[in-house]
Amino acid sequence: MNLKSTTSSISDFFYARPKLKYYLPQALTIFFIVFIFGYFSYNAQVNMDNRGIDFGLRFLGEESSFDIQFTPFVEYDGTKSYATAYLVGLINTIIVALIGIFFATILGVVIGISRLSPNYLIAKMSEIYIEIFRNVPLLLQLFFWYFAVLRALPLPKDAINFFNLDVSFLSIKGLYVPRFIWTNGSLFLTSIIASLIVIFFLFKFFKKEQEQTGKQYPKFFISLAIIIVLPLLTFLIGGVSLDFEYPELKQLSKTIFNFQGGISIIPELMALALALSLYTATFIAENVRAGIEGISRGQKEAAASIGLTPGQTLRLVVMPQALRIIIPPTTNQYLNLTKNSSLAAAIAYPDLVLVFAGTALMQTGRAIEIISITMLSYLSLSITISIFMNWYNKKIAIKEK
Repeated sequence: MNLKSTTSSISDFFYARPKLKYYLPQALTIFFIVFIFGYFSYNAQVNMDNRGIDFGLRFLGEESSFDIQFTPFVEYDGTKSYATAYLVGLINTIIVALIGIFFATILGVVIGISRLSPNYLIAKMSEIYIEIFRNVPLLLQLFFWYFAVLRALPLPKDAINFFNLDVSFLSIKGLYVPRFIWTNGSLFLTSIIASLIVIFFLFKFFKKEQEQTGKQYPKFFISLAIIIVLPLLTFLIGGVSLDFEYPELKQLSKTIFNFQGGISIIPELMALALALSLYTATFIAENVRAGIEGISRGQKEAAASIGLTPGQTLRLVVMPQALRIIIPPTTNQYLNLTKNSSLAAAIAYPDLVLVFAGTALMQTGRAIEIISITMLSYLSLSITISIFMNWYNKKIAIKEK
């Protein structure tokens, strides 16, 4: 039997069994992945046993014995466990990622639309911004905002007093703003959530009415009225009161002054949020520009022919279609921003990498466990963002009826 006939027999065999042809490559791929993972896991376990290294997660319950300077939502000190330190680092990573995504999105959309402005100056300024911030390495931008800008601010004793109101201050130690102190704050928060629920269902009703009758409602002003009136009524009638705790300059020693009270935003967080937002916004801006230019000129001309203004054309015709082009690459930028937040270690912002994969790793020596947990944490954050953005992309997709 020659090679040609053998090959033909194999092809006929798989052709007669389409399910086998479909599932066999997948089964072999899974087997290969499991084999490789098992081989390296076994090899690592053997090497650890030979060196007397214990593998496990029991260390997470041990006392951490180090402090963290920024713990906004979790009570933490050196007596807490490594698990608590991990939680603080994870929360700090999520905080800076959410802040960066929020401001990068707003700035990116504005700059992206501005690049297509008929005003030459606005279009050119937007282009210059993109070319500068996109082409300078993120780490250098981070160093610039931290060392050249924020670390050059005055000491707390000579802090910048915004509008001379003695309410908010900016110094080398960070930004200090008043803290809200609520009475019956849960009732006020409930009213805000109820307002958002009402607005959600109203939007669905307005959309259905517009599809059936073509009638448009002033959704923005109605939503604004609901989000203001309902919480305001709760505030006036429900016994809700609001007080403020203002930051005050205190003399801690003979030569050391600092603010106490209020809310403190450390300079490391400000520098990281600035760098991530300004850098990522350039890529989002290009995504927005590409999405708008991907809509045919005929769509805009048709909108103008029925009397829509340029603003209405952009909002009602162009952007709903452009989002299909904008969302997928923008999702990648959100993922990049979240992962780039690990550069926080360069300026000592206590994120997951610095706190857990840095200090905790050096103290415990649990390299495999800590690095694995850190990698899984970033993977989980990225998958969560991807799932949400994919859901949103499907939700806004234009469906034929």
